Amino acid sequence: MSESENRQMSGGTRWRRFAAMMVPATLVAGGIVFGMANGAIAASFAVSGQTFKVGASKLEGNGFKQYGGLVQERDKTQHPVAVSEIADAKLYDLCQSVNASIPGVPIVLTINAGGGGKPATATNLLIDMESLEGDATFENIQIGRDANDLNPTKGQPGAFGQSADSVTITKLQQVARSTSAGVFTLNGLKLKVNVGKDAKECF
Repeated sequence: MSESENRQMSGGTRWRRFAAMMVPATLVAGGIVFGMANGAIAASFAVSGQTFKVGASKLEGNGFKQYGGLVQERDKTQHPVAVSEIADAKLYDLCQSVNASIPGVPIVLTINAGGGGKPATATNLLIDMESLEGDATFENIQIGRDANDLNPTKGQPGAFGQSADSVTITKLQQVARSTSAGVFTLNGLKLKVNVGKDAKECF
């Protein structure tokens, strides 16, 4: 067998393995997101060992709370995060991406929604984030509140917290560990597996 044939067989095997892993995951993700887009089910995401990126041209929210916390992986590894709660949120031009690359093959899964003036919407949005960038405006903000007063279940007594009646963030760029919501409606949903030179994250 020639070296070229060996490479072809090796490449074919690698791609078959990738397809075997990705097809069920993509179908599940697509099913979940399709349900969310139609308001049929609530969004709920377990903490994994990966971070993911979320970008939006603008986020508008009411009932904002923020405090520190920890998230834990299945193997008990812990990560410090900033926990943000928003009672009602609108996200314009939403982009979510996760790096799913395998050795030698760049792969990025992207979800886009909320374009054309029809924002994605979420109720009881809870975000465990590692970083956040953007231009933010808060109304009636209170800084230095006891985190336990903001959330008796998740907030640690005596820990720092802050809250505001409303928040607007433009040019949002966020790296998160997990996101959950009561209902997440994704208008104009587009889910895509991007491979090779097209494997680019939201930012």
